[in-house]
Amino acid sequence: MSKAQTEAMLSRSFLLRGYWAVGILIGLVAVLLVRAVWLQALDVDFLTHQADVRHLRVAKIPAHRGVITDRNGEPLAVSTPVDSIWINPREIVQAADRIPQLAVALGMDADALAQRLTRNIEREFMYLKRHLRPVDAAAIAALEIPGVDIEREYRRYYPAGEVVGHLIGFTDIDDAGQEGIELAFDQWLAGKPGKRRVLKDRLGRIVEDVERIQSPSPGRELATSIDLRIQYLAYRELKSAIQRSGSASGSIVVLDVATGEVLAMVNQPSFNPNDRAQFAAEKYRNRAITDIFEPGSSLKTLVIAAALESGQYDAASRVDTSPGRIKVGSKVIEDNHNLGRIDLQTILARSSNVGATKIAMSLPPERLYGVLSGFGLGRLSGSGFPGESAGLLSHYANWRPISQATLAYGYGLSVTPLQLAQAYAVIAAGGLHRPVSLLRVEQSPIARRVIKASTANAVLSMLETVVGPDGTGQRAAVAGYRVAGKTGTSKKFVPGGYSEDRYTALFAGTVPVTQPRLVVVVVIDDPSNGDYYGGEVAAPVFANVVEGALRILAVPPDNFVRPGATTRLAVAGQ
Repeated sequence: MSKAQTEAMLSRSFLLRGYWAVGILIGLVAVLLVRAVWLQALDVDFLTHQADVRHLRVAKIPAHRGVITDRNGEPLAVSTPVDSIWINPREIVQAADRIPQLAVALGMDADALAQRLTRNIEREFMYLKRHLRPVDAAAIAALEIPGVDIEREYRRYYPAGEVVGHLIGFTDIDDAGQEGIELAFDQWLAGKPGKRRVLKDRLGRIVEDVERIQSPSPGRELATSIDLRIQYLAYRELKSAIQRSGSASGSIVVLDVATGEVLAMVNQPSFNPNDRAQFAAEKYRNRAITDIFEPGSSLKTLVIAAALESGQYDAASRVDTSPGRIKVGSKVIEDNHNLGRIDLQTILARSSNVGATKIAMSLPPERLYGVLSGFGLGRLSGSGFPGESAGLLSHYANWRPISQATLAYGYGLSVTPLQLAQAYAVIAAGGLHRPVSLLRVEQSPIARRVIKASTANAVLSMLETVVGPDGTGQRAAVAGYRVAGKTGTSKKFVPGGYSEDRYTALFAGTVPVTQPRLVVVVVIDDPSNGDYYGGEVAAPVFANVVEGALRILAVPPDNFVRPGATTRLAVAGQ
């Protein structure tokens, strides 16, 4: 083959390969064009779905918890916005060099944080720090660390702090009620979170709100029966009394006679619901509702009411207490003095154990039990407070003679401070029993008659003499007002029997007598600074609380002293 033929053959081969290359390129371009048209026009739904899977998320819209207020609208519990830092461990471990920076921002140890992340590598969501101030959380988010994000939440705040701690209770870190009113009305207060669809970038940051799926529903406001002014007053007086008497604890309950509303309820020692370090059961339990005690001589009021109601006694009836003691079985029951033959009024005024015992023993057990049960003893008060105790009143079928005798002066049964206040409210309300309410009521609830109005009025008149010059509750007197009440002093039960040097001192009363507005019960547990009688320890606290509360409520005086008249002062005997 000549040289010319060889060159011609090579030229044709080169052209052929060129055609093939161009053809292949054109074919590839055609394939790409077809694929592009296919993806953009025919397979768009699939691609959109895949993009959504990778970048669209459903985020929660937090809903704040309802506000709790006192009866006048003063806030007792509010929700404040906070931010929580959460992380996707799978993402941040791919940027492990940023972990020390994140640890510094969170105030955590870098090694401990790294170990925590690696232990949870399979998770896609994990909280790192809850309830930060929004400005602090924003500073962390500004670091733009992969997998780190912010979630808006709400944290409960209690403006009155420990003044209302036992009553209002508290919520957990997820804002769910755990104690007190927060727990009792959790469904009412709790909001319902909303939902929104958001677009996130590759770092998990929200770059666009796409749509709102469901709007959040905030919790509803709750108005309690508490008057914060009286609550502060009762808190101050109780705290001072506990410190002064060296007592272990104490409680005060203030009830509105006409409605059964709790206007104040305080305990000592108290706790601050804003400080989670104080969340221990022995600190946050509401003693006024959960703790029981033997009411001592304060129960004589109810025994006298039962006696009058039975028809066996009237206001003029007299009981012979000579020689100042009585033996029931093997037990000798005594008075401090031989009071001789005395009427029912003197039994209360001088707190005669012998007189009360003789009356109780003379009554049919079923009748005495029926009246005491009607007053609310051994029953829940109707407050709805979590953990409320019903106290202890055994059925009359289980009574022995000594049981009926000791019950006359407040031993062998147990009540809570709230129960005792409710019982005295029956006397103050003319014999009508109303359920206790921790919420503000717009109108007085339907009452149940326990004793006749004449019986209640007679007992109320007798109780007024207890606060008189010759009664045991002289120090409960309030200038300008007629006060009716009863002291109580009971020995504390300890292993092996009743202690001879540990007591519960209390005073229960109502004011003003002409038209009772308030019932107040003061319980001082285990005073240790010398005085321990209810008339010495609890009665002055009652007087201070009542005096301030009547002024706050603008209750007009009903006991004007004539010009030039003098007021007799004396020291109570018990």
